Amino acid sequence: MAVAGGTALIAAQAARYGNWIVDDAAITFGYARGFAEGLGPVVQPGAEAVEGYSNPTWTALLVIGKLLGLFDRGAILGIPDYVLFPKALALVCCAGILAAVHSAATVVGRRPWVVTLVAGVALASVPSFVIWSFSGLENSLYALVVVALAVTVFRAVLAGRLRTRGVAAAAGILAAAAALTRPEGAVYAAVYPLVLLIHLRGPVLWSSVRHVLVSVAAFAVPYGGYLLWRYAEFGRMVPNTAVAKKQGVPEIEQLTRAGDLVQYLGAPAVLVLVVLIGLALARSSSWRDGLVALLVPLGLASLAYAVLEPDWMGQFRFATPVWALLALIAALTTVEVFRAARARGRALITVALVATLLPSGVVLAEAGEKFSRTPTLPMCFIADRFGRMFNQYADILGVQEGSVLEPDLGGTALTSRLHVVDLAGLVDEKIADFYHDGDMAGLRDHVFETVQPTFVHFRLYWGGVTGLAGDPRLARDYVPLYEYPFPAEYGGDFVRRDVAGDPVLLDAAREYARETIPVTESRINAWGLRQCGDTLAPGQTTLGLH
Repeated sequence: MAVAGGTALIAAQAARYGNWIVDDAAITFGYARGFAEGLGPVVQPGAEAVEGYSNPTWTALLVIGKLLGLFDRGAILGIPDYVLFPKALALVCCAGILAAVHSAATVVGRRPWVVTLVAGVALASVPSFVIWSFSGLENSLYALVVVALAVTVFRAVLAGRLRTRGVAAAAGILAAAAALTRPEGAVYAAVYPLVLLIHLRGPVLWSSVRHVLVSVAAFAVPYGGYLLWRYAEFGRMVPNTAVAKKQGVPEIEQLTRAGDLVQYLGAPAVLVLVVLIGLALARSSSWRDGLVALLVPLGLASLAYAVLEPDWMGQFRFATPVWALLALIAALTTVEVFRAARARGRALITVALVATLLPSGVVLAEAGEKFSRTPTLPMCFIADRFGRMFNQYADILGVQEGSVLEPDLGGTALTSRLHVVDLAGLVDEKIADFYHDGDMAGLRDHVFETVQPTFVHFRLYWGGVTGLAGDPRLARDYVPLYEYPFPAEYGGDFVRRDVAGDPVLLDAAREYARETIPVTESRINAWGLRQCGDTLAPGQTTLGLH
């Protein structure tokens, strides 16, 4: 009941964001469609095979859902399955996290349901956790795998079974699952060796080495196998997304980014948690060693967050495992310290928690409310604005086959009948290499001289960072269908001159753009449960939002 209650609280918070799916999740949806339909690792039919996804395990779950008829087929109970299925998976993962918390709590004291419910309340109260767990991305699965690893090691320490082959193998396999869910998940391969090192006591050195080797082998076989397939298939050792985002060797000053998470939760609340952890560690309790073991994956999760390149999407997208591990540790520690304290100590703990958690709760609630009003780049908006609208452009202008260059890929790839050229480079190796090398002149030459896309779209940022907006070849080779107002912003929709030779058809396309774009863009945040349509399929022209 505690697991069910905590999951229900998380679901209630997730419901605030309706059918919102972030557009980046639709990139994985496109790859899942390609795999399920036997096309291989392509984001849309006819595209080149590029590893534009970085979450193989999540992609595999979506593929299974499509093969079972639960995903990318239509509506289920009146809700599009491209919304319902990934959100249902996320809910199952959240229930799994709380089940793991309960499993940990059962070995440290009475009433583990209290610990479980406290963890559920904590997770439901953190908008960052809820938002990204139910965004359509892999965050919920990633958090579940990391928490399962932490609890496995925690229970093994308390049971005196840390140096067993079963625990070593389980830790390695779970670390591999984390690495195959997010690229930085490979850091969790260090959890078992580090915990073993901390508990290295007596003449057990060779035994410890043997079990570390077992854990490393259990990690290396699945993860190494995937790396070999990646290199054989794509010729790269990292996903193309990492190349496009210029993820490089981390620098020391990046470690300060973990402080952003403290500020997000509220420094006073975090300070109280640190004090409670200190009190728990100072006591000679039977589970102190286990608590130390939980702090190891938390430290690695914080490190992984800090060294990643900053994300533009807001609400700390890469911090999901941090929140899950914090909820586990905070619930265990608070309940245990409170249980062991005397009346005066319990009163002090209660006052400290109320005084710090109430202000943090208000700030977090406001952050969640703000996000519900202006969510990050909805997939349905992109499917309409750059998939269905450019299909309509092509129909009006009589373009049978063509391409569109634009930076928002996910929803576009699901609905466009045109070949999508990814200006952001996530699914385009050549463009990714230009970003990695900082060669914007080469990127522009590639676009205008080699690709020569039928349609082009960019806004101020993409036009500026790439230099497309100021390149004379844009005015030479393209005519505008719609332009954003200048000087506040420059960009818009463009079509190649040789395609727009008929002035009557060009005027019709421009009229369609003038009537449609302002309405569509003014409603970017107004997506209800069914406003995107029951399906997202190539060639659609009817907009989902009316």
